[in-house]
Amino acid sequence: MDRAPRARHFFSVDVEEYFQVVALAPYAPMTRWESFESRVEAAIDRLLVLMAAHEARGTFFTVGWVAERHPAMIERIAAAGHELASHTYDHVRVTHQTPEAFRASVRRTKQLLEDLTGKPVLGFRAPSFSIVRGTEWALDVLIEEGHAYDSSLFPVSRRGYGYAGGERDPYFIDRPAGRIAEIPPATLRVLGKTLPAAGGAYFRILPYGLVRRALRSAESRGAPGTFYIHPWEWDPGQPRFEVPALTRMRHYAGQAGVFSRLERLLSEFSFCPIADALAPRTIGVSSGAEVLSPSWTSGA
Repeated sequence: MDRAPRARHFFSVDVEEYFQVVALAPYAPMTRWESFESRVEAAIDRLLVLMAAHEARGTFFTVGWVAERHPAMIERIAAAGHELASHTYDHVRVTHQTPEAFRASVRRTKQLLEDLTGKPVLGFRAPSFSIVRGTEWALDVLIEEGHAYDSSLFPVSRRGYGYAGGERDPYFIDRPAGRIAEIPPATLRVLGKTLPAAGGAYFRILPYGLVRRALRSAESRGAPGTFYIHPWEWDPGQPRFEVPALTRMRHYAGQAGVFSRLERLLSEFSFCPIADALAPRTIGVSSGAEVLSPSWTSGA
């Protein structure tokens, strides 16, 4: 008897070092990055083994600075069938850049990743989801620099980031520079509010069921859910910075249990790279934006 097709969601990794986290910038400025111990390669290799065991593939949004220093890691990610995408060169938030600086960053990273893998880089995600209302010019830059999709518009209202009122499922955006697909992180609707439930600290600190519910909710709408995680989040042995209590909780809490949660997630859901699932057709209109209809089911 044939099994029913499994929904395929988007598993994404923001490939960055622990010392590149925006919240730690006052304690680990870029001028000191070379002096810190690198931990990213060992963490990524561990994840690649886990994903291979579950026949899962994903999208690795990579900081160009990291790719430059770990080219063999980038090649291993690509060889395992995963997609490489851009996470800027220096992990600076879009809200802290001029359009010219942003363009230079994404152009440099795209070229670097394409040279290492021999494959086109189609996707982009801003550090801390920092394409917010008023900085949509960044989407025009991405289109002009050859990106087919963005995954930065987190449709939540949060201090420091968020694109409140944005669409919850993949959709197309028409801009003066052209059209780009938007792949927002997974959310949940609770009591009329849209809450973040896509990964990161929400996956580390809050109950596992939060992300599980978000992905099941996406399935009920006939859409893929987008999950994200960072390699430092399953590395409790990383060097620690002396930071305020709230920053310490947000960055370090729950790290010891993340890898077992990832095993559970990969056992329960099927994942694919974002680029693999994009399709040229659409399924109607929502709030004035055409809704993207990815081919996201698998017989596996």
